[in-house]
Amino acid sequence: MAKIRTMTEGNSAKMIFLFALPLMFGNVFQQMYTVMDTMIVGQALGVQALAALGAADWLNWMVLGSIQGISQGFAILMAQEFGAGNIGRLQKVIGNSAILSAITSILLLILTQCIAAPVLQLLQTPQEIVGMSLLYLRIMFLGVPVVMAYNVLASVLRALGDGKTPLYAMIVASFLNIGLDLLFVLVFHWGIAGAAAATVAAQAFSGIFCLASLKRVTIFAFSKSDFQIESALAGKLLGLGAPMALQNAIIAVGGMIVQFVVNGFGVLFIAGFTATNKLYGVLEIAATSYGYAMVTYVGQNLGARKIKRIRRGVKEAVLIAIVTAALIGVVMLLFGKNILSCFISGTPQEFEQTLEIAYHYLTIMSVCLPVLYYLHVTRASLQGMGDTMLPMLSGIAEFIMRTGAALLLPYLVGEYGIFYAEILAWLGADVVLFVSYLYRIHAVSRKMEQAEIQQTAC
Repeated sequence: MAKIRTMTEGNSAKMIFLFALPLMFGNVFQQMYTVMDTMIVGQALGVQALAALGAADWLNWMVLGSIQGISQGFAILMAQEFGAGNIGRLQKVIGNSAILSAITSILLLILTQCIAAPVLQLLQTPQEIVGMSLLYLRIMFLGVPVVMAYNVLASVLRALGDGKTPLYAMIVASFLNIGLDLLFVLVFHWGIAGAAAATVAAQAFSGIFCLASLKRVTIFAFSKSDFQIESALAGKLLGLGAPMALQNAIIAVGGMIVQFVVNGFGVLFIAGFTATNKLYGVLEIAATSYGYAMVTYVGQNLGARKIKRIRRGVKEAVLIAIVTAALIGVVMLLFGKNILSCFISGTPQEFEQTLEIAYHYLTIMSVCLPVLYYLHVTRASLQGMGDTMLPMLSGIAEFIMRTGAALLLPYLVGEYGIFYAEILAWLGADVVLFVSYLYRIHAVSRKMEQAEIQQTAC
């Protein structure tokens, strides 16, 4: 049975870390099957197939990021209602979120199937890999409703303080994905389509696992009326989820522009760039986990009207995140080349050239990792306070910095200049988020102080 918990009492730093820990393990297993996908494709199908995965990455991430943004936005209101103890209202929020998610997933499924081929052509994907990229995307996008279901169900559980159930779902799903990868690619010889099919099947299992666990939560007694759309509530949910989805979509468009530039450097450069990008998720594992933890922590404490506790928790989370980032960066600098070599195959010359490109990029990202971790903690804290507009502005800052660097630096310092686009994007977002957090926490504090004065006067 799912174990719910309140984060409005107790040691903030310990609570945030312990809440994030199972999420990290879950992300480890999620990234494990992403990495295994890449290893199996790269080793069994060659450099061109590895490049085809890379060419599809940002469009695939744009869809996944939009889904995650919507579900995380819905979870903000869930966490706030749970923190305030409004279980009846929480049930309405969950029911309306489920209906809105179903409608959104159907629309996304239709849209993604229509735009996949034109976008790959617009990005000038090399002809020798465009067919594989398109096949991979079509299968992945057929799984959009499955991905939506898992993300919404996992967000509900996290909003209730349960980070372990999504972990258990991801552990089993990761092993299922790896097993199906080996079966579909190496035994059935389905090629890149097999890797996509294995991922969709594993995600379907994750959703079913979370649903079964959520049905056993004893505080709920859902009725049909909970799943009837209330226009005001639906508007509020979309007001939280849509900016977060748009934020991720804007970031992904910037990534696609980077991919457009990378596509002009040839298949080997694409393959090396892809190898490191597949480790991006590993580098970011703890950052996203701290982010999920802070949405729940801040949301629950805002519902409980504990502003001082929010301030303290954010400071402690930033410190924990930066230390974590430094440790991960050191590990990658020491062992990154060995890890990257597992993704790459081909002639000795192809192998060495691709590995050199990949490790150069990985070195830059590893050194600058604390910048990314600050971004995740601060952005999630703003979202937990119910503010999804200012974080969206940070996404726009990312877009401007990422695309500007991608279009200018290769002309100024050569093709390796593209590696700094990501770092500059993080820095641009951090500046916006730093100012935004100071503004928002001050505004929320004043609002609650005024409310307390009015209550005292009455």
